[in-house]
Amino acid sequence: MPSFDIVSEINMEEVRNATDNATRELSTRFDFRGVEASFTFKDNCVLMAAQAEFQLQQMESMFRNACSKRNIDTGAMDMQKMDISGKNYRQTIAFKQGIEQNMAKKVVKLIKDAKLKVQASIQGDQVRVTGKKRDDLQETIALIKQSDLGQPFQYTNFRD
Repeated sequence: MPSFDIVSEINMEEVRNATDNATRELSTRFDFRGVEASFTFKDNCVLMAAQAEFQLQQMESMFRNACSKRNIDTGAMDMQKMDISGKNYRQTIAFKQGIEQNMAKKVVKLIKDAKLKVQASIQGDQVRVTGKKRDDLQETIALIKQSDLGQPFQYTNFRD
């Protein structure tokens, strides 16, 4: 029986490259001259540091742009709470990896409510979908792509 897996993975090497690109752009920007601002990639997270809140917002925009150029879905970015200490502003960007249990349940419920002729089962941090026809699987992929669940998904391990 044909099947495929629904996963949510981010290539962390591409995130590192996007961080480097944003750092290069930061060094060439006129409005950041003489300002202590930086991007740091550490523990699969990106730390932004600046001297003002509006600079962090501009840096976030620069980082999102760098991510989109490297084909990283910015929907996987999880903006943490801003940390203020004296004149320094910090914000951490984490990335959602894997499908959490409640999100997996939402995906399975969405598939079942659509009454497609497929079966979906949760396997760890991914969802396996099996069906008799390949067309049913493709309809399932289209359904998940059009529904906004707040997390990017990839479709792997497609078997006939």
